[in-house]
Amino acid sequence: MPTQLNVNKVAVRRFLLEKQRLHAEGSAKVSEPDDVLHMIETLECVQLDPVAAVERNQHLVLSARMRGYRPAALEQLLSEGRVFEFWANAACVIPMKDYPMFEVIRRQRCERLQPELDKLGSVVEEVLTRLEVEGPLPAKAFESSDKVHGYWDNTHPKTKATSHALNLLHDIGRIQVVRREGATRFFDLRERAVPQDLLDQASQMDDADARAALVDKYIRAYSVFHPGDPRFGWHRMTAGERRQAVEQRVAQGTLVPIHIEGVKSVHYVRSEDVDRLLEHQASSADPWPVRVGNIRFLPPLDNLLWRRERIMDLFDFSYTWEVYIPAAKRKFGYYAMPILAGDRLIGRMDPRLDRARARLDVQLLQIEPGIRWTKTLCDRLFRALHAFAQFHQAEVGNIERVEPEGLTV
Repeated sequence: MPTQLNVNKVAVRRFLLEKQRLHAEGSAKVSEPDDVLHMIETLECVQLDPVAAVERNQHLVLSARMRGYRPAALEQLLSEGRVFEFWANAACVIPMKDYPMFEVIRRQRCERLQPELDKLGSVVEEVLTRLEVEGPLPAKAFESSDKVHGYWDNTHPKTKATSHALNLLHDIGRIQVVRREGATRFFDLRERAVPQDLLDQASQMDDADARAALVDKYIRAYSVFHPGDPRFGWHRMTAGERRQAVEQRVAQGTLVPIHIEGVKSVHYVRSEDVDRLLEHQASSADPWPVRVGNIRFLPPLDNLLWRRERIMDLFDFSYTWEVYIPAAKRKFGYYAMPILAGDRLIGRMDPRLDRARARLDVQLLQIEPGIRWTKTLCDRLFRALHAFAQFHQAEVGNIERVEPEGLTV
């Protein structure tokens, strides 16, 4: 095994897209829950987000990789207890089999959040008692006139005390989300939501073993990574601890450093992936043709986009989700989605779903400088756009703005 690999951007980019299951057209057959679970296991987790300019992030991530995906399949997995919701890269849906390794995070959070729970007094016990007696309940089932400072309250307390209690109890793992109806989460006690054998494994799991398992899960999810990522390992680690974790695995032979042509930082891949990366290196001069099936619109929190610096390094593409930028200062739009065509990110599309009229409008279609805009690419992009609208059970409506100006669509 080489001590360090020298590879070019094209090879690493294609290797990463393959690992992310964004390289092939995928099956158009309706995806069964088992298929969706397998995809989540392959990706390690999928990020959740409530923003609904179009379909929500978790469903867009899966539909970008599975042409036959339907949101009901993920909802079924959650209601059957085959996945759970917790914090990994952020709030994510995670295979239930991985529940034990997150116990170290639950323990840390319990210690940190206990003072907040104590402030709520009897509200916490009232919530737990109702769940125990009545079973799964949404936040709106709990009435409370008391307002407290919730996670998103900047100045005045606006959050119901019961809602804050539910969020805190979920964050320490005392309760679980057991199903969703749209944006509404239904909670139940952990003891009823998680299989007993996994609860036993979690209670017996050593913190050091759990941290090591989380680092390995992160590495599998990212495939190509740099230890400078503050989210490395998906739990609190100092820069020194991150370096130590990587150096230890390099010494054990499970990680290999790679130098990517034109990229300053040394990145790492798993040793078992080296042969495949070298195969991409050997064929990197061969073009990846752009077809309708490999044009994808990626949501802002897609797994591929988690590390913005990596996207810039490998794709020469600068991406910022502008949802938190004031509207007047946005350049590309509130929900601008990168457009992946073959092995390149060629631009952005800012969509809005008009649910009442079953219409998908595009506020901006932007193509990057240097992209050769041909009739063939235009035709294939618009066929992909119609497929995206069809996933939303809608028709393509207006395209309000195109960049660069004068681009024929």
